[in-house]
Amino acid sequence: MTEILKEYQVILIDKNQKNNNPVLTPSFWEKANCLTDFCSPWKTDSFSKIEFKALHDSENFYFNFRVFDTDIYIDQKDNSFASIGNSDRVELFFRTNESLNPYYCLEIDTSGRIMDFKALPGKDFDFSWKWPKNDIEVKTLKDETSFIVEGRISIQSLKDLNLIQNNTIEAGVFRAKFSLVENLQYEPTWISWVNPNTETPNFHIASSFGKFVLMS
Repeated sequence: MTEILKEYQVILIDKNQKNNNPVLTPSFWEKANCLTDFCSPWKTDSFSKIEFKALHDSENFYFNFRVFDTDIYIDQKDNSFASIGNSDRVELFFRTNESLNPYYCLEIDTSGRIMDFKALPGKDFDFSWKWPKNDIEVKTLKDETSFIVEGRISIQSLKDLNLIQNNTIEAGVFRAKFSLVENLQYEPTWISWVNPNTETPNFHIASSFGKFVLMS
């Protein structure tokens, strides 16, 4: 049985628009569809509003997370993946197909640190793998009400990894929110665009993915 994936339409823009409007300019994102239907199926607590937007042109896929939260936790003991993994962050996963063999993960904290890795089913992670450096760029911004994590990924790198098929990218969109509970211990709330219908939090599963349709 073929799964029916939740869908987000990625609007096409003229690549010249990027040159006039650098990333982090609000007007750049005016044409984008705004995705806000996130859930945290494993907790009853409310969580801060999240807006996700994406655009594409002939050269790049652009993404923008705006999270209406100013109580941000960053583990700053070092710049290791473990440190990023203990910090408030947003996440984009891309898969080649439903079998998750392989899929690719980008986890980005509010200071712009990237945890990028290749994965196989069963949480088999290859942390030595890196997204090609010239093919990804990330910027962050904080204001009085929110933080923004946004960036660009080259279309060529997505094609090279076999992640664009029939103008569609199968993707997961997530957030990890760390809150102080007691004794200086922080606990995560896991937030997802697609409800994976698992008993415990798990993004590394086929049911946590939807699809980005690259409009023409």
